Amino acid sequence: MILNVSGRTDIVAFYSDWFIKRYEQGFVDVRNPFYPNQVSRIYFNDVDAIVFCTKNPLPIVSYLPKIKQAIIFHITITPYHKDIEPNVIPKGHVIDGIKKISKIVGSEYTYVRYDPIIINHRYNIEYHLKAFDKMCHLLKGYVKHIIVSFVDDYKNVDKHKSDLQIQTLTEEDYKKIGKSFSQSAKKCGMTVQTCAEEHDLTEYGFIKEDCISPTLAFKLTHKTNFKIWKERPCHCVSMVDIGVYNSCLHFCKYCYANYDERKVKENNQLHNPNSSLLVGNLNENDIIKVRKS
Repeated sequence: MILNVSGRTDIVAFYSDWFIKRYEQGFVDVRNPFYPNQVSRIYFNDVDAIVFCTKNPLPIVSYLPKIKQAIIFHITITPYHKDIEPNVIPKGHVIDGIKKISKIVGSEYTYVRYDPIIINHRYNIEYHLKAFDKMCHLLKGYVKHIIVSFVDDYKNVDKHKSDLQIQTLTEEDYKKIGKSFSQSAKKCGMTVQTCAEEHDLTEYGFIKEDCISPTLAFKLTHKTNFKIWKERPCHCVSMVDIGVYNSCLHFCKYCYANYDERKVKENNQLHNPNSSLLVGNLNENDIIKVRKS
């Protein structure tokens, strides 16, 4: 089993203490978001690898020596300001965190996500080209792989469309991004790729790869029995997410996992550091089943 920590919320940034407490206790419970009385219990002895997804890796750095499983990080760093990412820490601190993580888990397993690309009057194509090039130079030697994506029309994006003012990219825009990003990454000894994107940028120098491919999963775990993630239009291996939607306090205006700020605050208040669940506690009517894969 590969654990995703987490695509539904930023556990590393806001709930690292809880996660490590669960790790030390040996198991974590995850409530089914569609059938609330169904709870999956995951024992860490059944976990082969952990994928940490975060915008702020700093809170978990000191805990990493406790984790015995294979680890890979997907750290998102984007060039936006508070108008789009109200509560993300300063990007210089994120860079420092990436460097610290790289020294612990290795540059091969420290992925950066430049994700998502939003084009508007403030963040135009030239702005992104310069920001990406600067990021590559700052992370040279610490990162080998960068994953790029473009903003999607999620519920939260539509909610904030007046703030985001998203402009539709032209084929020429994709070409500029493809060529410039590829050159910047190559100069700094990095690869750059997309995952599950409609536009194929390989002709401009992007590599064709998935975020967590079967090859990478084997490299991490030495196992080949991982299923492909059917719910997604890619060939990534299936992972088990232990997060909860609407519980991330970054409040990024493009987020797919947050779409109700009131609910986010409510869920955060319901977080109990001593609970086996990220949000709330177990109830007597809950049906708990051990998940092995």
